[in-house]
Amino acid sequence: MIQTLNRILIGFAFLLLAYLFIVYVAYAVNLIQFPFDYDQGEGFELVDVMMFSQFKFPYADIESYPFYGSIYPPLYHVILVPLAWIFGAEYWYGRLFSFITTLITAMLIGYAVYKETIRRTPDANHFITRWVAVLAGLVFLASNIVYHIGPLFRQHISMVMFETAAVVVLAHVNEIQHTRRRRYVLFVGFALLIAAGYTKQLAAFTAIAVLIFLFIRNPRRALTWGAGFTLVGMGIFAALTILTNGHWWTQTIVANVKDFDLNQAEGLFRLFIRTHLWLVIPALLMIVYEVYLDRISIYAIWFVVTLGLSAYSAGTWGAGDSYYATAVAAMAILSGIFAARTLTNGWGLPRFTRILSTLGLIVIPLLYIEYAVGVFHTPTTEFFFRQVTDALNIEDNTGYNYYDPDGYITLAYAQIGHFTTDADIQNGNRIVDHIAAIPPDVPVLSEEAAFSFATDREVITNPVVLYILDQVGAYDSSELVAMIEAQDFGLIVLRAQFFPPAVNRAITIYYEETERIPMNGFDYIILYPRDEPLIE
Repeated sequence: MIQTLNRILIGFAFLLLAYLFIVYVAYAVNLIQFPFDYDQGEGFELVDVMMFSQFKFPYADIESYPFYGSIYPPLYHVILVPLAWIFGAEYWYGRLFSFITTLITAMLIGYAVYKETIRRTPDANHFITRWVAVLAGLVFLASNIVYHIGPLFRQHISMVMFETAAVVVLAHVNEIQHTRRRRYVLFVGFALLIAAGYTKQLAAFTAIAVLIFLFIRNPRRALTWGAGFTLVGMGIFAALTILTNGHWWTQTIVANVKDFDLNQAEGLFRLFIRTHLWLVIPALLMIVYEVYLDRISIYAIWFVVTLGLSAYSAGTWGAGDSYYATAVAAMAILSGIFAARTLTNGWGLPRFTRILSTLGLIVIPLLYIEYAVGVFHTPTTEFFFRQVTDALNIEDNTGYNYYDPDGYITLAYAQIGHFTTDADIQNGNRIVDHIAAIPPDVPVLSEEAAFSFATDREVITNPVVLYILDQVGAYDSSELVAMIEAQDFGLIVLRAQFFPPAVNRAITIYYEETERIPMNGFDYIILYPRDEPLIE
């Protein structure tokens, strides 16, 4: 009877997570076809790719025309360079690549769960273990946090792939007896860490976790390889600093020293716990078990370190829920190992094994069901999804024909996940028409790069970089402000007004709004030069 109920519950958990995977695939397909920025900053990632494809660095003098700089490391962009050579400046291949990296990460998670279970209990039921491994991979893809950023032309999720690969590779490196093979595995693991770090700086959290784990197991080896890892990383850093005349340092280090907002950090942490609680619990139980009855694993240290440091860094300006993506991967592995051990009698506790396994037959699938309910997100109007949401009595709670578990109410929670529409594309083309009407020799200032790409114009500025450096006193906006005061720009397109205050003030005085064009739930403000400056 219990076995039958277990199969029914596991089947239901799988159906819920599989539905969320279908939503994710549909979302990715929708975004891959969209020709404009969906998330603020995607276009500037593409600018970086195009600059690298022309053998130029995007880390340049932001105080001189065209005022462009980048705050992100180069690897993600360099990987996409061959596609830029073939297809030119297109959004689809960056989004496709990001989507593929999430699938690879999910497979790595499933692999880790399966291997850890079989390693611990060689005679474990392989059928059950494989099912739990599949569920663990789907858990990662089902997270509303991973869903949001998975198909974007952004580097964050690729960093998570490299981090996860590094942790999985290094999980049992100290148990390898053959010296040459152990060194090879260490080399691969640390190379993946460097790749993660030069995809995005937040990978430093995973590097810290890995070094702590290696030090606990073998201090001498950890210090030796850690020193080598540090030297290589610093060597690359120093080379980039020299080759860019110091702009690499300013834009990737100075620009990331940002203000901390406790309310934002608290709101995002509450969001993570609220939506992921049911699998955070078994992950924490797994850690408690390892601390008191077993050896602490790399996955436990990874989860604790990345969750703690991500919770803090998520409170900085410009951060968001995406900062928890790495912790989601660690949680998926730990909770998956907990589930597989419980269902395959792998705890090594003779007194309690039978009781735990019997309870686990019911509790484990219920945890996955509750998790799927907690992160449940779905479009509400498209074919098939409309029928499902009608049957479940789920309604749009975001205003974008989309249901999100938090309803877009949390501070710094990404207001994305909804599908783009034909109306969005048409309105994007209306903005393009405005820019195309400006003579080619007259520059246009657009807060998003897509419209410049669509009209074969030079991309001018990266507003967020300018704003951040202005906040830390490392940017002088006088030259850009002078161009605005001289009305050198034939048109300005704003969305979030992320420019430094002096720039936004000059735009208000010397340019006037003529139209607001909605796209993806945001209003794009079209401004033309005023006949007379606005008197303050």
